Amino acid sequence: MKHTRVVLAMAACYFLFAILLNSVGTVILQAINTFDVSKAQAASLEGFKDIPIAIVSFLVASFIPRIGYRLALLGALFLVAFMCLLTPVLGAFWALKALFASVGCAFAIVKVTVYALIGQVTEDAKGHSSLLNTIEGLFMVGVLSGYWIFAAFIGEQADSLSWLNVYYLLGALTLVTALLVISAPMKKPQHSKELPLKDEFVGMLKLAYQPLVLVFILSAFLYVLIEQGVGTWLPTFNNQVLNLPVDIAVQLTSIFAASLAVGRLLAGQLLKRVHWYSLLNVCLVGMAALVLLTLPMTENLEPRAVNSLFDAPLAAYLMPLVGLLMAPIYPVINSVMLSSLAERLHAPMTGLIVVFSALGGTTGSLITGFVFEYIGGQQAFYLSLIPMFGIAITLFLFKRRAQAQASACAL
Repeated sequence: MKHTRVVLAMAACYFLFAILLNSVGTVILQAINTFDVSKAQAASLEGFKDIPIAIVSFLVASFIPRIGYRLALLGALFLVAFMCLLTPVLGAFWALKALFASVGCAFAIVKVTVYALIGQVTEDAKGHSSLLNTIEGLFMVGVLSGYWIFAAFIGEQADSLSWLNVYYLLGALTLVTALLVISAPMKKPQHSKELPLKDEFVGMLKLAYQPLVLVFILSAFLYVLIEQGVGTWLPTFNNQVLNLPVDIAVQLTSIFAASLAVGRLLAGQLLKRVHWYSLLNVCLVGMAALVLLTLPMTENLEPRAVNSLFDAPLAAYLMPLVGLLMAPIYPVINSVMLSSLAERLHAPMTGLIVVFSALGGTTGSLITGFVFEYIGGQQAFYLSLIPMFGIAITLFLFKRRAQAQASACAL
């Protein structure tokens, strides 16, 4: 494959940022244990991660094609490497806020760049969907790896600051990823030199006024609200509702990431035989059924000795499986949306995707955190049923708009 090194560099970037971004749930739990902050204060880490993603992706989506994909990726990676190596030295809660803000800024650049590169190295809609699902599947493999990496540094001393040493390892991995980017033969993206940067930025904003794009944005927002609300707070749910030790609570959360990875890889095969709209609706019904089945099992659990993964209650294994069902939704709607646009619009469209995904993630985590703090963990997870119903509505509208646009293009 002539683009092998480019795909490898994209996959490595996504794998690395999967670990960094989705460690926020583990870091929230550790911040509560080691820095004596409240759940509401700890939930702010999600905002420090996601708000920079939204702002930066909004500002740079039209700028990245001008400086080139390689330079954009290297700038993001070197920023993260520096902050990873600095965080254990500082050893403070505010340093974690700064780290996640840096990771958020960098990921905005990485995601816009990677999504644009996918359009560059694939030749048709089927190839685009296949590579996008594969890259997103590898992202979830990175999330899965991250839970075990952090759990290894936490060990039995859950209240010790020694767990921050994990960032030395992550800083080294970031530098290795930068070497892969340097070695990848990335083409300079095409853009109109006559068109001022301001006009390109306005063009990205105008995309959001299209009915198809508006419905898509709402679908993506609601999906990420669910994924981040559940994924970010699952370690704390396992620890404080299911009464599991911190290291085991984090390790069991890896089932959620594994489920997402398997679900996206399976979806790539199922979509060859099943229409995307039918598959996603089956997934939504299954998600709601699993939540309604599992949460009653978590009521009034008696504390008991849990010395290994096998001592955990059944609910600790069932709840993360919601990831298997939600997995196909995000990459499928992204692929349908991007495949309907010209390649030159992929970078600005990805900017919009990242903006509203980040806002959905922050909203989901903050709502879950506040409900968890003041009402209870079970009630916080029951709330996920509301955006599930919302997605069912937006998917119906999205399908109708996509069909209407396809018919208009065929005329």
